[in-house]
Amino acid sequence: MGSGALRNAEAAPPSSLAGTGEGPAPEVLIFDEIDSTNAEARRRAEAGETGPLWITARRQTAGLGRRGRAWETGAGNLAATRLITTDKPPLQAAQVAFVAALAVADLAAAYTAPDLVTVKWPNDVLIAGRKVAGVLVESGVSPTGGLWLGVGVGVNLATRPVGAERPATSFADHLVKPRTTPPSPETALIELSQSFDQWIELWNGRGFRAVSEAWTARAHGLGRPCTARLERETLEGVALGLDADGALRLQLADGSIRRITAGDVFFPDNVFTDVACGSGAG
Repeated sequence: MGSGALRNAEAAPPSSLAGTGEGPAPEVLIFDEIDSTNAEARRRAEAGETGPLWITARRQTAGLGRRGRAWETGAGNLAATRLITTDKPPLQAAQVAFVAALAVADLAAAYTAPDLVTVKWPNDVLIAGRKVAGVLVESGVSPTGGLWLGVGVGVNLATRPVGAERPATSFADHLVKPRTTPPSPETALIELSQSFDQWIELWNGRGFRAVSEAWTARAHGLGRPCTARLERETLEGVALGLDADGALRLQLADGSIRRITAGDVFFPDNVFTDVACGSGAG
């Protein structure tokens, strides 16, 4: 991003995103336009920024999802990245993708019918079986020590992509009374931040098992046949649930269990998801 985008950034007061735990309230930077919020998080992290910090933009010119796929942020939708640092080892730190998915699911359930909101391994949020949000986690070694994590979130609040490769939806398509309009991106970020902090606090305090149990309670497709397209093979089986570290346990036809840590998984309902432990579309 050039210096012009930096000049257009607005620093919202930290009090608008008051934290729920003992840590400091995250600062939030709002851009009119940026290449991508994850890219900005990376630049700041590599320059020594440790967070907590939210970076959001009204328009992204180069938003990316899983495996470099383009991610469209339509008008009135939310594109944001939470920058934090952690002392957790890389494989454990990647579990933050489940934390983010649960936070987005909370946001969706506040505006739509909660029983229609599900999470799909490990980084998609669905409403009525259609994708409404994705998460993309990137990380690196922080100059100040530990790992920096850029937790990117893309949420279809007001509009859904036109001609999307996979079935998609938006909050606006599923509003329930008393809601008559979807939240603005700014309001959605405030609510998302509060929920994110609660799930982070649970993860840090009680470990991944507590997060895994909450995720499983909202999971889409468990116990059902699915196809996992991996880098060098395609597997068919039944999605059993999460392993202790967040990998998907897939039962094959011969009864054996395969751990899926990265790949593309889809179910017979033709709702497709891009998956990798610790990353996703956002």
